[in-house]
Amino acid sequence: MTGSGTLHLTFPSSPLSVRRALQTVVTDLQGFDLEERGTVELVLAEALNNVAEHAYGAGDRGWISLDCTKEPDGLHFRIRDEGRPMPDGVAPMGDPAPLPEALEAMPEGGFGWFLIRDLSRDVCYSRQGDVNELTFRMRIGGAEAGL
Repeated sequence: MTGSGTLHLTFPSSPLSVRRALQTVVTDLQGFDLEERGTVELVLAEALNNVAEHAYGAGDRGWISLDCTKEPDGLHFRIRDEGRPMPDGVAPMGDPAPLPEALEAMPEGGFGWFLIRDLSRDVCYSRQGDVNELTFRMRIGGAEAGL
């Protein structure tokens, strides 16, 4: 991360705004390995698109707040929004991706949460009043090598 090691973005929940936010984060991570940046982009794309598509849904718009802080144990992310809460008040576990020969028979969706949980650590969802908050950590830049 540049400067202070923190990044804060607030943007509308539209697909274009999500794409621009992702570009901003990836650009800010230029000092890190290409593969690590790609992993961060994948996890953030899944999480932010979930907010835009499910918390707000078609036709509904609101804001998304994204905070990223570089710490010795990796990048810490916090995503906040005022969309609908998660079903049952918890983030889904997600399903692993199907075997390649079964892809055409599988429905779209359901794998994003598996990717988020598999590629990040300390995933936590909470709802405070009207605000959803998702936090997670990603090991990057040599932080915490190994499990």
